[in-house]
Amino acid sequence: MNDRYSNLDVSRIYVIGDIHGRLDLLDALITKIHADLKDIPAPDPLTVTLGAYIDRGPNSRGVLERLAQNPFLMPYLALKGNHEALLTTFLDDPSVLGKWRRLGGLETLHSYGVPVAPLMRGTGFEEAAEQLRAALPDAHLEFVSSLKLSASSSSYFFCHAGIRPGIPLERQSADDLLWIRQEFLNSKMNFGKRVVHGHTPTERPEVLPNSINIDTGAYETGCLTCLVLEGSQHRFLFAN
Repeated sequence: MNDRYSNLDVSRIYVIGDIHGRLDLLDALITKIHADLKDIPAPDPLTVTLGAYIDRGPNSRGVLERLAQNPFLMPYLALKGNHEALLTTFLDDPSVLGKWRRLGGLETLHSYGVPVAPLMRGTGFEEAAEQLRAALPDAHLEFVSSLKLSASSSSYFFCHAGIRPGIPLERQSADDLLWIRQEFLNSKMNFGKRVVHGHTPTERPEVLPNSINIDTGAYETGCLTCLVLEGSQHRFLFAN
């Protein structure tokens, strides 16, 4: 599978930050996107989601169900986040739950009907992996398996977490695209393209000369952010 995507030069891109199981906010934002497109038409719009669809919030299953059906009434590109990587790894290596449960994995398992009481005691990881495999609809697994690591337009680079400074965009590692924080966040380097990312919650969208962070901590703050890009211009839509 080609895990990079580089054909995002369209008239308008709607970019949605970390959803984390908040189906209610996702549905509200979808409504706002549709209203925005009706009020301000664009000939070839595209929606991009930056990963972190699951974990922490109450309805990870519902979020994957909605996204797997492309609810945006336009072409849609879904990128992978670290949380989706943990889910797919868990199916093959249940021991990863030792890490995943500290990052909200129990909420995802609960949303699929997997009992979490043994997991909270640090037992039953293999049984839980089997139960999740049985409960996970094919469409959800296909959606998660299809996620891209990154995408590019002429001016922007899209990924979940960020990039490692000093490494060409096309040579970024999966680990950095999914997990990096301080080395990227602290860099004032010109990356060649402005990096649009989530992964690190901020009170409001953070617009810097070399990056735009749109993770507004939806699962905790109740605010899900959509960045609207049109050429060199940008604006925001919020669901809260």
